[in-house]
Amino acid sequence: MRQYLDLLEYVLEKGSERGDRTGTGTKSVFGWQMRFDLQQGFPVLTTKSCICARLSMNYYGLFRAIPISAICGITRCLSGMNGQMKMAIWARSMASNGGAGKPQEGRVIDQLMDVVKGLSAPPRIAPADRFCLNPSDIPNMALPPCHCLFQFYVSDGKLSCQLYQRSADIFLGVPFNIASYALLTHMMAHITGLQVGDFVHSLGDAHLYLNHVEQARLQLQRSPGPLPQLELINPPDELTDFRFEHIKLSGYEAAPSIAAPIAV
Repeated sequence: MRQYLDLLEYVLEKGSERGDRTGTGTKSVFGWQMRFDLQQGFPVLTTKSCICARLSMNYYGLFRAIPISAICGITRCLSGMNGQMKMAIWARSMASNGGAGKPQEGRVIDQLMDVVKGLSAPPRIAPADRFCLNPSDIPNMALPPCHCLFQFYVSDGKLSCQLYQRSADIFLGVPFNIASYALLTHMMAHITGLQVGDFVHSLGDAHLYLNHVEQARLQLQRSPGPLPQLELINPPDELTDFRFEHIKLSGYEAAPSIAAPIAV
């Protein structure tokens, strides 16, 4: 995860101090991109622990803190299914901003299945096709989504995903965002019969909250270790059927976690 540490270091050194919606203040840069080859390992931080209960050699360990509940919630919402994503880390922010958005009355847009069908149902979308992406409904949202667009791309039998994130909390949020969309890429690759390729993370406003500066400096004193491997165990055939027990992360070793307050 040298890519992430390079971002952290650059923002500390070059970022502009700016005000923000929460009143906390940030150091910020505009425009940054990281690329992760998912064939080389699962991109989760090793310079601080991102796993609760240290169950990395078994099921569940990755996902109390990282992405399975978030991504399963995302897949349901993007598939037009009812139900809330119950992630404590988002709850206060969602409440203070009036929720994630308004329901689409009278119609269901199954965003992810539209992509799945294009990638897997005959005839497949050609590798050069640039329409494997999800739409949004920003005018009906109380707070525009941070993850405002992600796009899939097929080359040589490998599925890659690029996320454009308009606003990125580097210290607390971005490590989870990376792991979440890396997991989604693994899940989509399984459903569509492809291998995993790259996850590309493009950031708009990449910011470090001012009350995270000392924690960031501590993390930069640590050296990254080898990436763990992700395995899907008896994975389902439907994207929205994935659960904790279908995921296994092997070989995850990380430095101790670093606590930091959430800006809301």
